[in-house]
Amino acid sequence: MGNAQHMNLPPKLGLQAYQTTIYGRALHPELFQLKGRKVHRHAGLELETWLLPAGHLLRLQHGNSCLSELLTDHEKTVPDGGILHSFICVGEHDYEKSYEAAGVDYIHSIQTETLSEMLYDATLDEMRQHTKDMQSLAYEWMDASGRCLSALDVQRHGRELHIQSYHLIATGGVVVRTQTIFEARR
Repeated sequence: MGNAQHMNLPPKLGLQAYQTTIYGRALHPELFQLKGRKVHRHAGLELETWLLPAGHLLRLQHGNSCLSELLTDHEKTVPDGGILHSFICVGEHDYEKSYEAAGVDYIHSIQTETLSEMLYDATLDEMRQHTKDMQSLAYEWMDASGRCLSALDVQRHGRELHIQSYHLIATGGVVVRTQTIFEARR
């Protein structure tokens, strides 16, 4: 779906506002304000990447099993059924888990920071160029303080899918970066 412009504004967000939730089931698109969607198939894995304003959802299908990762503002209502793990996204955080039933190893790293206005603007310009160069799934919008961007990149490696997300929110100069790795075990 590439780049898109839209004027729907997410609520004011700070670093304390983000959470990552991992589900042992599929989540349905009608629950979210989707701004982009892409399907990737590799090594017996099927990954749907869904881009949201200031967030994302990754839905991985492996055989008959499904895992979903939702990164969003924790003030939004999220589905509560099938949660395997959830955490607030502050600073640097790593999480690893082997999901035996799904036959998948899951690794998630997150880095959050608050930037000065000048550094935020430079980072945003750099990320806008990155999304063009990489043909990332990307969404740009404006909030009360300025330009915002959310983007997803996916790479294939051996039996793994690597997903990088970037969420830049002008209000507060918030930057949330994640890397998720799904590795097929069988």
